[in-house]
Amino acid sequence: MPDGAKPVLDVKGLRTVFRTRAGEVHAVNEVTFDIHAGELVGVVGESGSGKSVTMMSLLGLLPSPPADVQSGSVLFDGQDLLKCPAEHLRDVRGGGIGFIFQDPMTSLNPVFTVGYQIMEPLRRHKGMDKARARQRAKELLDLVGIPDAGNRLRDYPHQFSGGMRQRVMIAIALACDPKVLIADEPTTALDVTIQAQIIELVRDLRRKLGMAIVWITHDLGVIAGIADRILVMYGGQIVEQGPVAHVFARPQHPYTRALLKTVPSIRGARAAKLNVIEGQPPILTAPPDACAFRARCPHAFDRCARENPVRIPVGEGHDVACFWNPETGGPRHG
Repeated sequence: MPDGAKPVLDVKGLRTVFRTRAGEVHAVNEVTFDIHAGELVGVVGESGSGKSVTMMSLLGLLPSPPADVQSGSVLFDGQDLLKCPAEHLRDVRGGGIGFIFQDPMTSLNPVFTVGYQIMEPLRRHKGMDKARARQRAKELLDLVGIPDAGNRLRDYPHQFSGGMRQRVMIAIALACDPKVLIADEPTTALDVTIQAQIIELVRDLRRKLGMAIVWITHDLGVIAGIADRILVMYGGQIVEQGPVAHVFARPQHPYTRALLKTVPSIRGARAAKLNVIEGQPPILTAPPDACAFRARCPHAFDRCARENPVRIPVGEGHDVACFWNPETGGPRHG
């Protein structure tokens, strides 16, 4: 990223709570991050760590109730999205920020043609007439690699394969040339061949369009290949963030180290046992007042049960929220 450049999206102190019959669930806790133009940031962590809820909180995509974005700021184009009028937020969704949802079969409307669903944001945000919107929709299907794009505009989602539906979702997200694209596990339900095609497609679109991309995934291998920077989430918090090469080479948080160990290796014994992270993620019924990972951490000590660590710098652009120092094997001072 350029030195001194302002981030295109700047999130500070984001906190989201779900109010349920069983009590409050503190799903996102003081999340702070930013992303610059042309940068691809990967977000990783187990299911329930707060990845998707964080990104949906930015755009008001969570149902309220039960969701309640309690505090924080989300600056985009100089305006705080958490305080702007609902009408402006609708303009940002799909216009300034595109969103690719996890499951294209449930995200696409089965009763409307693919062409109609691509044309809708073009007419809503760009004010295009039907003919121009249809031409642009065809161009977008061509861009994402769908053959015979002109005729496929008349087809319905069920007439496309899983990989093709995901490409349609990408076309919809790109329709209005957004400055930021949020991709929420866009390849999770796809086979490895289609997954590789989608990843290559996004990489190519990033080069062509220069947009910022947030890529949410469980797959550390994907992040290693496409991301500039990584955010590691646990218990609704970012516990480590930094350049991908730095974090993979010198992971500072025990959770990050544990995640990296779970990645299967093609080297070594054929029957080698796969590594797992013992224990379960925390139940977030209260704001964190201690380290959320301490019950599963082999390096936890007394301070971890008394305080919730804040992120501190451990290298250039690299910070971690942990009291343990892997360099010394003991407590981190300061």
